[in-house]
Amino acid sequence: MRVLHVAAEVFPWVKTGGLGDVMAALPPALAALGADVRWLVPGYPSVLAAMHEQGPVTAVADCGPCFGALRVRLLRGVLHGGQTGRPMSTYAVEAPYFFGRDGGPYQDRRWRTWPDNAQRFGLLSWLAGQLGAGGADPAWAPQVVHAHDWHAALSCAWLHEAAPAGVASVFTVHNLAYQGLTSLQDAALLNLGAHWLTPSGLEFHGQLNMLKAGLAFADVLTTVSPTYAREITTTEFGCGMEGVIGNRATAPVGILNGIDPKLWNPSGDPALAQPYTASALAGKQACRAALRVECGLVATDEQPVMAVVSRLTAQKGLDLLIGALPALLAQGVSLVLQGSGDAALEAALRRLQQQHPGRVCVHTDFDEPRAHRIIAGADLIAVPSRFEPCGLTQLYGLRYGTVPVVRRVGGLADTVVDATPAALAGGSATGFSFEAATPAAFQATVERALALWRERDAWQRLMRTGMAQDFSWERPARAYLELYDRTLARLGT
Repeated sequence: MRVLHVAAEVFPWVKTGGLGDVMAALPPALAALGADVRWLVPGYPSVLAAMHEQGPVTAVADCGPCFGALRVRLLRGVLHGGQTGRPMSTYAVEAPYFFGRDGGPYQDRRWRTWPDNAQRFGLLSWLAGQLGAGGADPAWAPQVVHAHDWHAALSCAWLHEAAPAGVASVFTVHNLAYQGLTSLQDAALLNLGAHWLTPSGLEFHGQLNMLKAGLAFADVLTTVSPTYAREITTTEFGCGMEGVIGNRATAPVGILNGIDPKLWNPSGDPALAQPYTASALAGKQACRAALRVECGLVATDEQPVMAVVSRLTAQKGLDLLIGALPALLAQGVSLVLQGSGDAALEAALRRLQQQHPGRVCVHTDFDEPRAHRIIAGADLIAVPSRFEPCGLTQLYGLRYGTVPVVRRVGGLADTVVDATPAALAGGSATGFSFEAATPAAFQATVERALALWRERDAWQRLMRTGMAQDFSWERPARAYLELYDRTLARLGT
């Protein structure tokens, strides 16, 4: 089966969150099961520098003026990497004016959103549609175009309009809150005709909503956990799109993300001070001691260390942690946090670090090896999200024996079994969860965790249960292949 995955991020070349990790892992996992898989990504300098055997796909005419770019080429080559090192055939959109910028994929270095993001990712989507409709690359055409998040969503609208025979579109929502809203006046720059600018098309409260193209016009809609698939049909979690989703002929399909057990492996992680396994946990204590030194913590062996590795946004519930932290610090907890984003959250966390030296350590830059060291060296990892489509941090915590404390939403509800007395007695507990999005509920749950942490034998049983969970990519990859087969069969192709 020939599958084209289209997204704005792929680790290690560009990553702001879980989307980059998923793109790095899912397509290679599909390829390992026999699928003919290719990436289509923006031609960021990091991508173009890493591509081997690259050359232009000559069948695609220069399309820059339509989107406001000065020069555009579609390149075809090979990237060696992702999370497996497998060589992957890749298309990259070479558009220096759009993608050769100093800053992140969506914002500049001062966190200001690029004003032409609609055109930048509209171009990415248009080229995905051209590849899907056939003929853009004379040597290869996909049977499935799998688009990820709003940056690639318009490809589903163009494929719906072109209705190419033998091609299905799959759209995965990684985070419904990000919708690619732009002015209706940008339609001409996005190569969209007037018939798209209606409520039954892509109009949404007087704006053009790029995410809506995937939600309304993909042949199948998926998201990254079963619980989130149900949540996005509700007013509470639908972000205004619940009506669009509810109007689909078929319900969203929730397929839980995985993690790469080779990349996230405490027994062989080169970032760690000492390796360890579930049956030999001494190395985790060495990692804990090393983290205390690295972060200048004064915590003793009798004082737990809590970690947060997260984007700093309202979604992630960091305000709950900030509200509860003074009381938790008074109980001996230390905090190590790595994350960047919202300026107000960054400032609040820095104030806490200044007020509690040796107890709070905050890093507002991204460092992948450090993230591994933090997760390995902590006792608890907090993910108090207001909503969470899947979440990967809690999976990393489970893998490293770092017990998650999560809000019971989305993928967090699907992956963490709360340590109730019954779950502990039955051996199924893997962490701690809470319902109310309040500092008090978060604090009470951390305190419940602390009580068990002091019972070392019970805590180690909890750690080992978490470390035994299988969240590898093989199971989700098989689920996607089955979904592709069902969708093509339903479409009669």
